[in-house]
Amino acid sequence: MDTGFEIMPINLTLGASDMTRNSSLSTVANPEATKGIAKQDFSAALAEAGEGLVQSLQNAEATSIAGIKGDATTYEVASTVMEAEQSLRMAIAVRDRIVNAYLEISRMQI
Repeated sequence: MDTGFEIMPINLTLGASDMTRNSSLSTVANPEATKGIAKQDFSAALAEAGEGLVQSLQNAEATSIAGIKGDATTYEVASTVMEAEQSLRMAIAVRDRIVNAYLEISRMQI
């Protein structure tokens, strides 16, 4: 299942030159570079991903119940359960990345 998400490593460390120069920190994004790109805040993106995860888990549960009743094949049940498991693993990986980023930020000296 392609969820449309790509997990990329995040480097949250700042060098000494970044701390002395505020130019890299004051400009969040180049407005010209973001033209035509739909803006979505982080919390909305997480909420959307969470809703997709819940939908995947509910679909797997419904297919499992249909399989018990004999309305779904073993392949369909296994496929949807594996899809839900993959979605859950991805959500756990994202959660771990967010927690690690928070811990890294909390360790920064102000």
